[in-house]
Amino acid sequence: MKVLTSCVLTALASGYCFTATACEAPSPVTMPDGSKATMQEMLAAQAQVKAYQAAMNEFIACIDSEGDAAGEQAPAEFKSLIVERHNAAVTELEGVADAFNVQLRAFRAANPAPAAK
Repeated sequence: MKVLTSCVLTALASGYCFTATACEAPSPVTMPDGSKATMQEMLAAQAQVKAYQAAMNEFIACIDSEGDAAGEQAPAEFKSLIVERHNAAVTELEGVADAFNVQLRAFRAANPAPAAK
């Protein structure tokens, strides 16, 4: 909705509309409960997080390229939208990594490595 609102405002103000909708964010990752998860579940979550990170980095690059493609003639609202989308994506990316690390620590606490002999 925010994209549409920004686009409408931009269209009214400038007579044309830049859209920032060509880039699609990846689906969020579901984290297992590390204190109860199996090794296989944690490894699967790790693979999902890595795939998510790669997809999110592509999404961020797409957002940035949309901003670059619009150039200096882009309305301030569009530039602001690009910055907001970029920052939100980075925040989400960091949040997913943090959430996985929390669950990984919980997994390690619940499954300590055997003592070396």
